[in-house]
Amino acid sequence: MEFFYQIHDPTTLNQQGPDRGSQYRSVIAYYDDTQLEVAKQITDKLNESKFNQKITTVIEPVKNYCPAEDYHQKYMERKYSFLNF
Repeated sequence: MEFFYQIHDPTTLNQQGPDRGSQYRSVIAYYDDTQLEVAKQITDKLNESKFNQKITTVIEPVKNYCPAEDYHQKYMERKYSFLNF
């Protein structure tokens, strides 16, 4: 979760870099109450300590999940391979 907040700007509404639109919103999707609580706790902590209450990240239940195309799979491992996931 903390890495998630390091690799993008969670304070821009519906935007990541030059890309704009609701498909570029910052969102955390959860499956169960444990995941929801972790997401809330870390978001609240970072919102207070690092982002000056400006986080726009939405926390919502997973809905209509479908896997991405093959070329999108393992994105983090490929893009950040130097971090040894």
